[in-house]
Amino acid sequence: MDGLLIDWGGVLTTSVLAAFDAFSVRQGWPEHALRSAFRDGPARTHLVELEEGTIELPEFERRLATTLDLAPEGLAQRLLADVRPDTEMRAAVRRYHDAGIRTALVSNSWNADDYDAELRAMFDAVILSQTLGTRKPARSIYECALDRLGLPAARCVFVDDLGGNLKPAKQLGMTTIKHERTADTIRALDEVLLPGRS
Repeated sequence: MDGLLIDWGGVLTTSVLAAFDAFSVRQGWPEHALRSAFRDGPARTHLVELEEGTIELPEFERRLATTLDLAPEGLAQRLLADVRPDTEMRAAVRRYHDAGIRTALVSNSWNADDYDAELRAMFDAVILSQTLGTRKPARSIYECALDRLGLPAARCVFVDDLGGNLKPAKQLGMTTIKHERTADTIRALDEVLLPGRS
């Protein structure tokens, strides 16, 4: 394998879904209330609009606050308050990049400022949904990443924590890995990206 395409939230960070659950509990809601709201209905519409870049973050916060009866100030930050960088995963990506593997970040983004210079430096391409105007699982976001890396799908592996985002990558011919535990993901990546050296 010559290329690694990888998600940000929930892969290079701790679980975004777990952060949503923690927010729900702090609000006194059922544990999975927020993630359920993002699956369909108005809250999902707001999320898609944000990730496709048709609305900015402050407008997303305003609309979501109205929909869920919340205060809009700093809402996105409150939703993601429990998200932390996964230092082991980030170190692994740097190791692959330094070994000559072409790397691409493929993220359904909320705010370009979330992707710091240190993070960007480990990637040959950074594909943010807001900039591209389309989000995973649209096939075109994966095709854009492959094009920027200059690699065929069959020579790449894609990592995401959501199964629905893996399906288009697999259909394109990529090897896919569903991220659940950091140690397991790194072990699987070592096997496909650095065979004989893991």
